Amino acid sequence: MILLDGKALFQQIKINLSQEVHQLIKEKKRPPHLSAILVGGDPASQTYVNAKIKACHEIGFQSSVFKYPLDVTQDVLLLKIKEINQSEDIDGLLVQLPLPKHIDSNIVTHSISHQKDVDGFHPINMGRMVLGLNCFLPATPCGIISLLDEYKIETAGKRCLVIGRSHIVGTPISILMSRNKERGNATVTLAHSRTKNLDQLTREADIIIAALGVPNFLKSSMVKKDVVIIDVGIHRVPSEKTKSGYKLVGDVDFDDVSTKASYITPVPGGVGPMTIASLMQNTLYSAKKVIYSHT
Repeated sequence: MILLDGKALFQQIKINLSQEVHQLIKEKKRPPHLSAILVGGDPASQTYVNAKIKACHEIGFQSSVFKYPLDVTQDVLLLKIKEINQSEDIDGLLVQLPLPKHIDSNIVTHSISHQKDVDGFHPINMGRMVLGLNCFLPATPCGIISLLDEYKIETAGKRCLVIGRSHIVGTPISILMSRNKERGNATVTLAHSRTKNLDQLTREADIIIAALGVPNFLKSSMVKKDVVIIDVGIHRVPSEKTKSGYKLVGDVDFDDVSTKASYITPVPGGVGPMTIASLMQNTLYSAKKVIYSHT
């Protein structure tokens, strides 16, 4: 069993990105600038934003965070997004989800200019991805492809099962795994809450990408020997073995499934760092205007 070490790969990507930032500064250009909008004080959301800002600092990017209380109105957020869209000093913008129930997440995230949508959620970026055109790819699916590429995992002709059909992970990774690319050409099945005989599908799969949001769901009895496992889930569960009283686990029962897997991502340290890596790469692409040209 080989660990797909997203943390180690991210460290190398950060070095490469730092070198590109150094080159931009050498050319008398400013560093890439990533902005985030954070609503409320949810600890998990704050942790995610802090991790992204920390990565910016380590690479040499500029960063800014705009914080709002839980009762902020949707109009206030839309006004701020419009301001950032028009700014020539900000290259990428993300709105940390989830948002409060009184705010329509789709309206807010889709109001971000597709040219600054480094999360890859905008309908224009999603549509261009489906058509195989240049775009900002969704960060987590892009990170998964980078991991498969780094470890040279063969995907052509393989049976790939994606569990979970969210617009953030499941649906886009199913498209990327099936496209005519080196880390694609798989025969993809997209499973979800209405899927019947899921156990049969998991036992037939050569590659399983688990993004269903249920801790420790996938067991060794559900997979075949030498399966490749990509675990997108991350959950905080109680633990008597840690000082904090909890531990982080994925959608896959790692200790159980790793006995049969040929490759597997750890949680934490697998897909998570690669999501941030993709976000940073998209921000650099935006700053260098290699995806879209601003007119």
